[in-house]
Amino acid sequence: MQASLQTLLHQECGSCHGLLLKGGLGAALTADALRGQSAEQIALTLMHGRPGTAMPAWNRILQPAESPRLADFLLLESDAPA
Repeated sequence: MQASLQTLLHQECGSCHGLLLKGGLGAALTADALRGQSAEQIALTLMHGRPGTAMPAWNRILQPAESPRLADFLLLESDAPA
């Protein structure tokens, strides 16, 4: 994953989901916590947010091709030590 996406993940997402993505105001974003969700579901949530929750839409910041890469990273590698 490109460095700018990793920076976005830890700086922006980490503010709600915890610096280690193990949960905070928002749910954990570890591969284990996301098990059962598809990359497509996660990518859609990243782009459009979750109405009625604190999860914002990132479609103004992320390019359409970036959300699937970020979703794949979360599902496959997010539990790996940084």
